Amino acid sequence: MLGVSRLPRSTPEAQGLSAAALDSFVGALDAGEPEIQTIMLLRHGQVVLEEAWAPYRPEDPHLLFSVSKSFTSTGVGLAIDAGLLSLDDQVISFFDADELPETVSDNLAAMKVRHLLTMTTGHSQDTVEALSRDRRMVKIFLGLDVAHEPGTVFVYNSGATYMLSAIVQRLTGERLLDYLRPRLFEPLGATEATWQVSREGITTGGWGLSINTESLACFGQLLLQHGEWKGEQLVPAEWYEAATSRQVPNDNEENPDWKQGYGFQFWRGRHNTYRGDGAFGQFCLIFPEYDAALIITSATTDMQGILNTVWEYLLPALEGKDVPSVSRPSRLELLPPTGSAPAGGDGRTYRFTGRNDAGLTAVRLDPDGTGVFTFEEFGGSGSHDIVCAPGDWREQSAPGTVNDASPEAGMRVVTSAYGDGDAFVATVRWVETPFVARFTCRVAGDSMTVDGKLNVSFGPTEFTLTSEV
Repeated sequence: MLGVSRLPRSTPEAQGLSAAALDSFVGALDAGEPEIQTIMLLRHGQVVLEEAWAPYRPEDPHLLFSVSKSFTSTGVGLAIDAGLLSLDDQVISFFDADELPETVSDNLAAMKVRHLLTMTTGHSQDTVEALSRDRRMVKIFLGLDVAHEPGTVFVYNSGATYMLSAIVQRLTGERLLDYLRPRLFEPLGATEATWQVSREGITTGGWGLSINTESLACFGQLLLQHGEWKGEQLVPAEWYEAATSRQVPNDNEENPDWKQGYGFQFWRGRHNTYRGDGAFGQFCLIFPEYDAALIITSATTDMQGILNTVWEYLLPALEGKDVPSVSRPSRLELLPPTGSAPAGGDGRTYRFTGRNDAGLTAVRLDPDGTGVFTFEEFGGSGSHDIVCAPGDWREQSAPGTVNDASPEAGMRVVTSAYGDGDAFVATVRWVETPFVARFTCRVAGDSMTVDGKLNVSFGPTEFTLTSEV
């Protein structure tokens, strides 16, 4: 089904919306600081707005980060409906004695499935960093200190979602993605779905899912239809009713749309909305009162800023009110940076040691003004080259990774380059993720220095590499 429309299309007016108001919404997104990559709006089950900022395309799979959690919730709901577990089962009951600590604390013993779902495990901070350092992620999670009584304190915890995935795998004998394929992804037509797997062989659950914009829109419509799809009840309506309701308070969060309560791996939001969201601006935002779903993929550190634009421009359009007028460009695109033609290089390969968040290991600047950049592959299994040349975006395919984020080989990449004095400046967009990197390369004597800058990152966004001599 990839690349085939699965949702019906309609004009905004036919679904009670103003096309001019939606144009203003798009114009406001385009003019804002956050970089928007794709959007899709559904109203009454019809696609009334779909846009992509070139070189991004709606049919490309996109890394969703923590939107993955809402799909993990779905898998847990299906397993509960199948009688494999209950919300009140102890977490420790699913794991072997050699995975448990020598002494099981009262708080660990009291931790239930519902506490994993509601991020109230009792941990004092997100456990994901401790887990990701080792392949024994389940054992490490169970061995961490549980400082609070489960159910009493909300702490956003991606490690808790990983444990939900581990539990589903223990009970079904299948990884979460494989369990969901025939039950969710294939009925929705999301056959392109991929999902990262941990080093101990478990679907990561809390992150790592990649699907395209329309597939995520289908999921949003499934939520609006209370789990029903084309006459079949894929997911129990009662599960989504509970999962998208306020199960626990989370007033300790800072941003207004992140302190409206939390469900089973869904955020409650202002204006009676709920959503799955992921790092750097990935959204599946549901407006139950208006029978609407908004999908956004983007690259930003200001996710609240995107929602503020939604409340200012889209919400009044759904309410039938006047929307502030903002002109939208005739073409939505993210142009490559421009400058002078780069000077030809010496054709030598300069190699770099030490880890960097872009995974860059070597650079070669050729006499014809092009550059070849070598990146390590996800998991350190090899390396691949990306060519950067002046002019329009140059498209290529690579199994590369930024921040260990890309789940599989064959990722679409676009590149461009220009000269800045004695520097060769290359831009790389991994367009199936939010990530963009700029590399400013200078050669002095027998050495090359690369100043790298990432648009968004879980770690530092800037770094400097100096080649081996």
